[in-house]
Amino acid sequence: MHPSTLSRFTRLGLTAACTLVLGWSLTAQPARAEGTQEPTLIIEDNDFLGPGGSDIQSTIPLLADPHIKVLGFTVTTGDDWENAESAHLRRFLEIANKADIPVSDGAVYPLLNTVALMRLHEQEFGRIPWKGAWGGLGDSAKASETQPALPKLAEGLPSTAASPENAALFMIRAVHQHPHQVTILAAGPLTNLALAIRLDPTFAATAKQLVFMGGLLDTDLISVTGNANFASDFNMIFDPEAAHITLTAPWPAITVVGNISNDIAMSKEYMARIAKKNTPVTAYLSKYYSPLPMWDELTAAIAADPSLVQHSVKAYMDIDTSQGSHYGHARVWAKDMAPRSQHVREVTLVQKVDVQRFLNNFIQQAQSL
Repeated sequence: MHPSTLSRFTRLGLTAACTLVLGWSLTAQPARAEGTQEPTLIIEDNDFLGPGGSDIQSTIPLLADPHIKVLGFTVTTGDDWENAESAHLRRFLEIANKADIPVSDGAVYPLLNTVALMRLHEQEFGRIPWKGAWGGLGDSAKASETQPALPKLAEGLPSTAASPENAALFMIRAVHQHPHQVTILAAGPLTNLALAIRLDPTFAATAKQLVFMGGLLDTDLISVTGNANFASDFNMIFDPEAAHITLTAPWPAITVVGNISNDIAMSKEYMARIAKKNTPVTAYLSKYYSPLPMWDELTAAIAADPSLVQHSVKAYMDIDTSQGSHYGHARVWAKDMAPRSQHVREVTLVQKVDVQRFLNNFIQQAQSL
């Protein structure tokens, strides 16, 4: 259906429209078996750069936890183009013997941002360290402005096809099938979530919570004294408008895994501990090892097991969408200082985690697949 058609639905008629188009009712609830412990339901939305690396590895805390049911994975352009990310993810799920979990392809482009606009921003305000699909760590001058054809994959093409259902529509349907039970885990640009929120104003409120990787704060000095790429809030910078829409939606709860995610890295020594047990998954991880912070793995682990968080603070957060040097940067306020006109919402900022338990768990989880 064309977006202009959806925009003509009145809020009152959304239930009927969604029932007609998507085949579900906003009021439908699945039957629960009495006396059983229901698993935690999660959808992971990510820009699955592959092979290996933090994006793909973020699936491991979910796939290996018997108390987690992954309803599906959704893919958005960010670290790479969406078609390549989807293929890398589906191939890894085949290797992990989890190809039955659906993968829904999503946004190919941000809401407003473009390669040309990123080039202009760099010309005026300085280099953006990581540009993902639009140039990686290099120059965006030669980056394609449209999604190229799917390249060859080092690990081989998947035999499993992506779901025919678009990512935003899949998420909307899933949260209404399981009202107030689905955790949305977002570890890439938030374009798919913003589209779901705009298509269905009840989407965010019907989910259980949002847990996302991004919202880095006060990183200017780190960009000078440390790795500028690790100080760059790419997930927010790539699509600031989507991040603003997502953060101001009525989620029951929002957990931000920002600065803390830079503190735990995938080292060669740690990967060697994972590879001590030889399985198709550990062989894949070892072969495509990347010495990067475990940004997305930690976010997924917290979504699966919130008890990993040892300290957090409450704040009000939004993303700067003004066309200036801070475009895409996160801002936080105390409650009494938060801007009233922007409808900013309270978030939980993770400050400290049980690092040793996370690392030990991840080894066991990777080896168990």
